[in-house]
Amino acid sequence: MWLTLLYSCSGGAALLYILYRWVIPSIVQYHAGLALMWHDVIVERLLDVLTRSTRPQRLLAAVQKNATRGDPRSVVKAIDEFCRYTEWAMNVGDEKGCILDSVVSEVNPATVLELGTYCGYSTVRIATLLPPDAKLITLEFNPDFAVIARQVIAWAGQEEKVHLVEGSSGDLIPKMKEQFGVKSFDLVFLDHWKDRYLPDAKLMEAGSVLLADNVICPGSPDYLDYVRNSPKYRSQYFKSHLEYTKVEDGLEKSVFLG
Repeated sequence: MWLTLLYSCSGGAALLYILYRWVIPSIVQYHAGLALMWHDVIVERLLDVLTRSTRPQRLLAAVQKNATRGDPRSVVKAIDEFCRYTEWAMNVGDEKGCILDSVVSEVNPATVLELGTYCGYSTVRIATLLPPDAKLITLEFNPDFAVIARQVIAWAGQEEKVHLVEGSSGDLIPKMKEQFGVKSFDLVFLDHWKDRYLPDAKLMEAGSVLLADNVICPGSPDYLDYVRNSPKYRSQYFKSHLEYTKVEDGLEKSVFLG
């Protein structure tokens, strides 16, 4: 009887693992709402409880284990592999990251503002493409994310290029000239709270190229409507997918015309 019970428990555990590891992720990867609910709510909370750690902490551990210190490309690769094969996370991701890289290279900015650092993935991608004298300021509202991001950026050897500032974008953007001597930015990467895209964009209408992530999933319809219909902007959509899934998402590049 005990042997039968043991086999039953083992079989049940194996089935649950298969569902968790392969079946459910395969199903939800094509559906925006299900993908976000599964990866960003259910799995994250479950692993937080089981491991007594947070997702950013687990991502940092993967970087420290698998990436070479001082090699930003290996840091990006380690995060991509962690997020694609171990645990999803809300970075811009490898697919959209290539679009981000191409826009940074095209604009060749001397000053960059990133809204939403999270764990520093896109910060590292951007910083790697900038000349030594460029200025990259990245804003992060969540202090716990900022602690991890600083370590990821340092592991990539990019801390000299990056100024990470903690606080609200709505409060900090108007103080950029006063605190950092920057009147306007050549490039602004928006990847923070989607309801802040439009009000923050309006705070920076002075010559910047805006590049906004997640404009389809989870989406920022008021921002898209504004930049696509305002005579102040020439806007272009780059179709892609939500990071590490098959759900449609994309980046919107908007050039300020004056």
